[in-house]
Amino acid sequence: MRGKCIEDFVVGAVDVSRARTVTETDVVTFSWLSGDVNPMHTDAEHSARSPMGQRIAHGALGLSMATGLSAGLGYLEGTAIAALGVDEWRFLKPILFGDTIHLRATIVSARPTSKPDRGVLVRRMELLNQRGEVVQTGLMTTMVLTRAGAAAVEEKEAAR
Repeated sequence: MRGKCIEDFVVGAVDVSRARTVTETDVVTFSWLSGDVNPMHTDAEHSARSPMGQRIAHGALGLSMATGLSAGLGYLEGTAIAALGVDEWRFLKPILFGDTIHLRATIVSARPTSKPDRGVLVRRMELLNQRGEVVQTGLMTTMVLTRAGAAAVEEKEAAR
């Protein structure tokens, strides 16, 4: 287990993910997968006449990429139990084809629950483009193992 336990998180700590460029393939694949074929995402001629002037990535694709960039930070690998919610998510600016985005995650709170094996982690997630503009932001809440919970998991795995 290489992730952090709830006791290891420090309120106010900030982590920054690797970056990734949003491609036409990403958007086309997400359109197919989600069924959202809005012409703002899929029709270059239509979107050229729109207020944006070009095709844009789906807002939900940005949110999905934020979860992937978060996973890439590695600090919840093996210690995350469950996603509990996404709150106050805002789509502040469009994500354009060719934008390079990264995630800035700030620990808002990290507390144990009444169950000794788990805690609740709340992070402010900010998805930024290559110009440093926050394009999406919100709170992600995750149930995370405590040190006692991680020890119990490792004990069970060792017994196998």
